[in-house]
Amino acid sequence: MTHDVRPDPASSPASPGASSRAASHDVDDATAEALGKLSEALETTERARGHLYSFHQLTGHADLQLDEAVELLRAAGHPEMADVVTRELIGLDVIPGRWTFQVVEEYEDGYHSVFTDVERRVRERLAGGRRHLHEARMKERRQR
Repeated sequence: MTHDVRPDPASSPASPGASSRAASHDVDDATAEALGKLSEALETTERARGHLYSFHQLTGHADLQLDEAVELLRAAGHPEMADVVTRELIGLDVIPGRWTFQVVEEYEDGYHSVFTDVERRVRERLAGGRRHLHEARMKERRQR
């Protein structure tokens, strides 16, 4: 762990909005802790979203690899198996009626969008929109 000795630009009076960001003590500890947990939950959904993109890209790549598998099956003298792969697997929906891009879009437009909106509204109402209050307090404690 390093302790950065440079001044934090967010708490510098020359920074735009520094006064509202620097005054983390106007929010009580219990509220800061609750907001920290809400922020942590949001960060977890961001990680899940990243995994969803990995799922999307990996599944798409696997589907494209099937084209080569079909060619190789035909070249190896197994046209009937190449036809099975082509007919039953290439372009198959991952969920009935859905390709992976649709799963990603529905997650983003639904759950993720609602989650980020609710987190932002709660944070604005309880902390003037400031993010990472809990972590800012932890930083102050740990760098004393």
